[in-house]
Amino acid sequence: MSGKLLFLGTGGSMGTPVITCACAVCQSKDPKNHRLRPSALLKVGGKQILIDAGPDFRTQALRAGIQDLDGVIVTHTHMDHVAGLDDLRVFDFYHKKKLPCLVSESSMKEIRTTFPFFFRPDKMRFEFTTFDGDFGEVSFLDLQWKYGSYIQNGMKVSAFRLGSFAYVLDIKEYTDEIFVFLQGVQTLILSALRERPSPAHLTVEDAIQFAKKVGAAKTYFSHISHDVDHEAVSKKLPRGIELAYDGLEVTFG
Repeated sequence: MSGKLLFLGTGGSMGTPVITCACAVCQSKDPKNHRLRPSALLKVGGKQILIDAGPDFRTQALRAGIQDLDGVIVTHTHMDHVAGLDDLRVFDFYHKKKLPCLVSESSMKEIRTTFPFFFRPDKMRFEFTTFDGDFGEVSFLDLQWKYGSYIQNGMKVSAFRLGSFAYVLDIKEYTDEIFVFLQGVQTLILSALRERPSPAHLTVEDAIQFAKKVGAAKTYFSHISHDVDHEAVSKKLPRGIELAYDGLEVTFG
């Protein structure tokens, strides 16, 4: 399965620049150090599929010229990944369609709590497809997806795989089964928050070791904090591993 991934946002939960911060990265003129909250647009099989909709989605959609979507995938319900879900109502308003949405059962429970109005008959914007269990397969938009699970700050997070492409963000606590799930992946999207330790994310070095164990031909780090200067950290990365940046489009398959 071949396709493209457009990084709409590659920042951490606060984005970069961070409000009130005067660090060198937040003051940087390098556009690769300007990061909106994490989100991506997957283009595959003639479809456009949004992965997560954080608080910057409206800006991201306008910047990328997104006119329509075929569906949305939710990795988990931390607000930097779902705060923009309500902005997706525009596709119902203007295209008169409810967006298919793929989400785990555990995330679905959180969405019902956080966005109860989504489930009123006059506010239904989505057609939800749910899945349960830690690892498995699910059909969504006529595509066969594999999903895997891990924990971040006590919340279950979903990774998604389509052929040799995999999207793995906000990973911290995991079992070796994740590497079985990722066996054969050639294009890996992986979170790498910063160089110093984090209680909730892989560090850059953690992510390098994780990526080496997966053995993908290309790995792109996302969910990057303002502690990371794009040019300086890029020089330290092994061959085959790159820092993603907002607006980067990569091909796979």
